[in-house]
Amino acid sequence: MPATAVALRINGVPGTLLLDNRTTLLDALRERLGLTGAKKGCDHGQCGACTVLVDGRRMNACLLLAVTLGGAEVTTVEGLADGDELHPLQQAFIDHDAFQCGFCTSGQLCSAIGALAEAADGWPSHATPPGEAPSLSDAEVRERMSGNLCRCAAYPNIVGAVREVAG
Repeated sequence: MPATAVALRINGVPGTLLLDNRTTLLDALRERLGLTGAKKGCDHGQCGACTVLVDGRRMNACLLLAVTLGGAEVTTVEGLADGDELHPLQQAFIDHDAFQCGFCTSGQLCSAIGALAEAADGWPSHATPPGEAPSLSDAEVRERMSGNLCRCAAYPNIVGAVREVAG
């Protein structure tokens, strides 16, 4: 099988992986590196359980061929905390009881971090009125997080946690 050496920085740690050219980022993270936080939910980019940050932008790892990401910085849920200090969103999810079974939580967290960065950079969403700057109302957060499904329906708590961190 054709293989390629791919240099990546994953959760701040540089490394090189020799990967079959068909390997998705999700499979490389889970099967080659043992980073099982990102979940294989639908394998079609529809549920968001595999969401990670690639160069600071949220992406579905199940849809990305790892060989296309040479030199990228990948952050998974395992890389969000700073030692024993949780990322503010992780703490907010705990404080707001924004998870139940936990299956979608890692994707929700990475997606929320990406969504907050997009809003801070002024990127509008479908919920942003034309000509206005994004304001992280409940409707705006719901729209920005709409690509991440929660089978337990913890949505109100997720929205509350994201809004708390947004300020």
